Amino acid sequence: MSPLRVRVEKGRLVLDEPTTLPDGTVVDLVADDEGDDLTSEERRALHEALSTSWKSAEAGRQREF
Repeated sequence: MSPLRVRVEKGRLVLDEPTTLPDGTVVDLVADDEGDDLTSEERRALHEALSTSWKSAEAGRQREF
């Protein structure tokens, strides 16, 4: 998920993002900066897969969905 951008207006956080939620819906926003729970091995595998994917894309070997 992308971060949400808000502005402060009269001491209040104002979020201006489109939603399909009905008016009056209460939403709890949580700033989650805890990172992730990957082990060192999982992180190594992830970085290796990303690197392989990037090299493949640079070489023109990608699929469009």
